[in-house]
Amino acid sequence: MWLIDSEAVSTRITTGSDWCLIAEASAPFAGYDMAESGRVEVASVNGETPFADHLGETVLAVSQESIPDSGRIALEITFDSGRVRCETWSGDLRLSSK
Repeated sequence: MWLIDSEAVSTRITTGSDWCLIAEASAPFAGYDMAESGRVEVASVNGETPFADHLGETVLAVSQESIPDSGRIALEITFDSGRVRCETWSGDLRLSSK
């Protein structure tokens, strides 16, 4: 998943092979085929993600959680109207609103 700010700076949030949470500067790329697993499409946000309610808002704070053996496991991003939690769970990226 990519977050793109008002100055077109892109931050990618994803999970690593060691199940850690990765946040890195990265431009969005095109979709790709994963053979029998299907195709990954890269598209603009629709109303189905926790970030949709915060489009256009300023990020007020970011906090992270880490554990010694895996590194970063969660980020919590705070906006005026609420928070979005990004976390890794068994290698999957999970997003939730607070």
